[in-house]
Amino acid sequence: MLLKALIFSVIFLIGCNKSLNIEKNYSLNKKEIEQTIYHWNNFIKIASNKYHVDEKLIKSIIYVESSGNPYAKSSSNAIGLMQIKPSAAGVDIYRFYGKKGKPSIEELYNPKININIGTLYIHLLQKKNLLGIKDKEIMRYATIVSYVNGTSALLKIFHENKNQAIKMINTMTVKTFFQHIKTHPSKQASNYLEKVIKIYKII
Repeated sequence: MLLKALIFSVIFLIGCNKSLNIEKNYSLNKKEIEQTIYHWNNFIKIASNKYHVDEKLIKSIIYVESSGNPYAKSSSNAIGLMQIKPSAAGVDIYRFYGKKGKPSIEELYNPKININIGTLYIHLLQKKNLLGIKDKEIMRYATIVSYVNGTSALLKIFHENKNQAIKMINTMTVKTFFQHIKTHPSKQASNYLEKVIKIYKII
């Protein structure tokens, strides 16, 4: 086990600049992952097309967040397939639609509504909060970290000023960006990113 961990570390450090060289050490395979979430494929495809969000990214987040369980609920009140917090992402989406308040728990247990809200939230992260990041792969990774810990916490790793942070990000390779995520104040950020990337690479 120690040898395997050492090999994994060496592979990560040697990784090329164009993409992360993360070992696919999940015991799951593509078929097993897809069987877990295939019930929601139609809703995922509709939301992906509607908001121009990568379908694989939606699936990867659903798998990591809830393992395809529409009734999943965390201790922090994150609900459903994409683990939407009513008072956080839920409020943002309601505001986007010009509505007051937040989605109900019953709404968020509805797979169609949950996926629609989660996907629209990803869209807003990419087209508003993270707008200006040029590299597509870095944008994907920045989106994943922002999804779990917020955009503000992510950008402050690079600079207090949002525009300066994005300028700094645009000078980085994927590898150096990932290394910066290791300095995120929440350890969850880098762990979550690795999990989602692994699933993304499998499917």
